[in-house]
Amino acid sequence: VQLQASGGGLVQPGGSLRLSCAASGSIGRVNVMGWYRQAPGKQRDLVATIRRGGSTTYADDVKDRLTITRDNAENTVYLQMNSLKPEDTAVYYCNVRTLLPPIVNYWGQGTLVTVSS
Repeated sequence: VQLQASGGGLVQPGGSLRLSCAASGSIGRVNVMGWYRQAPGKQRDLVATIRRGGSTTYADDVKDRLTITRDNAENTVYLQMNSLKPEDTAVYYCNVRTLLPPIVNYWGQGTLVTVSS
């Protein structure tokens, strides 16, 4: 399984970006897809997750600004980011975790989001 992320870039504060991550290969029918981010000098943190059925979780500091969605037919997960702040600057990683054995975590290569004027 390979995850290919895209959509990062430079945006001004208050702007928007949309990240995409497509999974190639079999990721099973029971899984959770998500986005994590890692700012310089910090640990990788959860941003949002979405299950196949559509249930979502968000980190407190991104609620109401970031929205995670997925296309099950295309094995693709999206992250719509609005009202971006400088503190959202980070490398964003997509993740797929299978929920039935074998339990496997797959990671994308990361895409850089820079929020700056």
